Amino acid sequence: MTTLQAPIQSGFGRETTAREVVVHRDLHGAIALVTGGHAGIGLETTRALALAGATVVVGTRTLEKAQAAVAGIARVEADTLDLFEPASVDAFAARFVASGRPLHILVNNAGIMAPPLVRDARGFESQLATNHLGHFQLTARLWPALRAADGARVVALSSRGHSRAGVDFEDPHFERRAYDKWVAYGQSKTANALFALALDVRGEPHRVRAFSVHPGAVMTELVRSLPAEELRAIRAEPRNAAGSFKNPAQGAATSVWCATSAELDGMGGVYCEDVDVAESVGADFDGLTGVRPWARDPSLAERLWSASEAWTGLPFEG
Repeated sequence: MTTLQAPIQSGFGRETTAREVVVHRDLHGAIALVTGGHAGIGLETTRALALAGATVVVGTRTLEKAQAAVAGIARVEADTLDLFEPASVDAFAARFVASGRPLHILVNNAGIMAPPLVRDARGFESQLATNHLGHFQLTARLWPALRAADGARVVALSSRGHSRAGVDFEDPHFERRAYDKWVAYGQSKTANALFALALDVRGEPHRVRAFSVHPGAVMTELVRSLPAEELRAIRAEPRNAAGSFKNPAQGAATSVWCATSAELDGMGGVYCEDVDVAESVGADFDGLTGVRPWARDPSLAERLWSASEAWTGLPFEG
């Protein structure tokens, strides 16, 4: 079943916080996993899910930092996960699956933005490798636990940055074209949206539904790769200077809504923002909202899925 890419009038909005989304939800007994769930919007996602009763596992590159950040939040645990390292992804997923627990909510939240060109051991560009392929591999390895939940949701963190670029299937890792860190970021965010679209097709028969999310513009550790003067210039842009930034609690709201809301029962495969399903907009739309055609095209989603299986050497067992 295809879900219409159009707002459903959720009753929430851009200023809604993650806790407001789940204030009437009881998640006791649910197991959630949030990558990068110890900082920024990830921490607010973790906090909201845990306060609603869920047990939350945080995947983190820096275990000690994560443990300090979530200390005092009930039902939260942290484990080592580096999405840039395939062996780390496999080891993390193996530990979770071996625990025998089902996985009701998977929030693929962690990511990097606009670093200089770096390649992983396979030669893959770091943003596509971390933001998309690391989460593709993680989700595939956790598939038995997602199916065991008998009703699970996967949330992929995309961004309005997807409007910068689609996936360049001819040269996705910048082996022949000049590296542009923002084009690479946009490509990875489009990949996140296409991943959710293709995963939902595979997951629906097993009651696993997938969504992609634009959290909004939030100043978090994600900007750590940007030089100070570039960051100042971004803040000074007219569209960013008029209070357009969200705080982390507001930034986490759409992820938490997609992960928990009964309004989305029976739906999936859509791109969401401001705690609602986003509008579908044209390729030439110059606004800050909506999802572009190249991030919601089922044929491109299937092409990326096949490519991701080849790049990771991991056929997805649906």
